[in-house]
Amino acid sequence: MSALSEPSRIRTGVPSFDDILVGGLPKGEIYLVEGDPGTGKTTLGMQFVLEGKRQGERCLYVTLAESKSELEFGAQSHGWSLEGVPIAEFVPEEASLNGEDQYTIFHPSEVELATTVKKLIAEIERINPERLVIDSLTEFRLLAQDAIRYRRQLLALKTYLAGRHTTVLLLDDRTSSSTDLQVHSVVHGVFRLENLLRSYGVNRRRIEIVKIRGMAYRQGYHDYNVGREGVVIHPRLVAAEHGSDLPEQQQLLSSGLAGLDSMFGGGIERGSSTLILGPTGVGKSLMAMQYAFAAATRGERAVLYSFDEAVRTAKARARGLGMKIDPEIKKQHLCLEQIDPAELSPGEFVYRIKREVEEENTRVIVIDSLNGLRHSMSEERDLSLQLHELVVFLAHKNVATFIVLTQHGLVGNVYEDIEISYLADTVLLMRFFEAGASLRRAISALKKRSGAHELTIRELRIGPDGLHIGEPLTGFKGVLSGTPDFMESQELPRGEPGDGGKR
Repeated sequence: MSALSEPSRIRTGVPSFDDILVGGLPKGEIYLVEGDPGTGKTTLGMQFVLEGKRQGERCLYVTLAESKSELEFGAQSHGWSLEGVPIAEFVPEEASLNGEDQYTIFHPSEVELATTVKKLIAEIERINPERLVIDSLTEFRLLAQDAIRYRRQLLALKTYLAGRHTTVLLLDDRTSSSTDLQVHSVVHGVFRLENLLRSYGVNRRRIEIVKIRGMAYRQGYHDYNVGREGVVIHPRLVAAEHGSDLPEQQQLLSSGLAGLDSMFGGGIERGSSTLILGPTGVGKSLMAMQYAFAAATRGERAVLYSFDEAVRTAKARARGLGMKIDPEIKKQHLCLEQIDPAELSPGEFVYRIKREVEEENTRVIVIDSLNGLRHSMSEERDLSLQLHELVVFLAHKNVATFIVLTQHGLVGNVYEDIEISYLADTVLLMRFFEAGASLRRAISALKKRSGAHELTIRELRIGPDGLHIGEPLTGFKGVLSGTPDFMESQELPRGEPGDGGKR
């Protein structure tokens, strides 16, 4: 017996949807697109038939819920034209005032379901479409009034279309009971669109492939937007799908500060993730900016995503420390992007980083801060899982990642309510401490998975001429507690494992 051949695929009109489907929709099958009103089902249906038009295929759009003028207005809002796409309009006569030849007007209020289906079949016979959209099934369900009759009509329609090799999208607004699975068992695939309300900011839209018979697809939820360009899906990032670009020999990334590089045994590994921890105001953002600026001056592209402060503030502060960022920004070696978590879904943010790395060859990514990113996540568990995929993907692409996390408190009991330090290859800890009636800053390399690093605590000084890493604070104990005790000066034991401060 010969092996079954792979079914031919067609494009949906949404490239990122084709990506999730691993190449597009199997041709000649019936698919259900279900979602509450306002989730973008009609927009997706229009993109589907317009893609068919671009491919030179015969298409038919059947509308039972909206008038022709409403469809045209919706298409124009996206900059599209439905000219050349036949539309069968099943609406009351007074809802359609234009009698152009390409539109066929039916009156579902005056006929039973069987008559409506019969006239629909007649229209399909006339057009002989290769792509068909029926918008929506709610009217069929209302006309049927009975679940058994409704299912029988759907099966009859499926049997009829099966012999015509027509790819069909059935749109359903899910106004029936959640237990109504009549259509699910009939169609070849089911796509569910959701519109999740948030207490503040824009709603979060996401799509899920509930089923497709006999083919692989990317499971899970995928965030999407409905905008000027139509439905744009941001596929869930799966790091394992992307090959590794790591070189055989590990390379180090310099911060541009000799003292800081010394703390990490010469620098931070490319392809690694670094977590910068500390209370507000201690200099975490400046430290992340230092790494991004140093990369930019070497001709590499670095992008800093700012959640917590305005980009103009970050620029002004960097200039005030002597960083000549403007030439690097002009050369597009350094890019600062303002992120509003209330207006951005987490899936879109991750997808933006993915495109930045793959299309712009970005070498350094800074997320400032994780606290801001968390506000765009529905649950902390989601944050850890999604961040894990992002960090692994960036590691595969040999990108150095810096994640800023603000801890609660200033001195003494300082803590964070997000435990993600286990995801980071390197942890840079920053603290305030009191000495000589003044507030000072301490910095230490808390963790580094590969290579040697210092076990010392150094002082960080921030001045008009930039950042300065001082010598180890050997004269104090309890620095990280915020209120250290002064001791007699003594040197650290030499040659201990992890001691990268030998000179």
